[in-house]
Amino acid sequence: MPILTHINSTPIYYRHIAYIAYNVNLKQRAKALRQAGNFEEVVFWKQVHRKKFHGIDFNRQKIIGNYIADFYVVALGLVIEIDGGSHNDKEDYDIARDDFFLSLGIRIWRVSALKVQFDLDNVLLDLEGFIIKEFGKE
Repeated sequence: MPILTHINSTPIYYRHIAYIAYNVNLKQRAKALRQAGNFEEVVFWKQVHRKKFHGIDFNRQKIIGNYIADFYVVALGLVIEIDGGSHNDKEDYDIARDDFFLSLGIRIWRVSALKVQFDLDNVLLDLEGFIIKEFGKE
């Protein structure tokens, strides 16, 4: 299996998910979400865009099926969700979305918006640890 990158000397292996269909009717919504610039998403994005995070390519507001993920790493099949106010009172929706992602073999990493806002360094360390645990073994 090819190596995507190394994190703390641990090889991280590609785990690409086969073609994922998406609802083209959500393109404008995803674009609007990117342009609206949720504060915590923008803060996180500034740390990971343009392969700044260990050379890994992140997509923002990625359409997967009938859902829009905050961030998606194609090479790993990894969704990253920043849970803030927009997730309040949407537990059933979030569960259905997570079940759909998991049914495709996509892994999910969640972090609170407050943690991104006030403890970004540890958020990035936690993400490193998750990626090492999930993708650092063949």
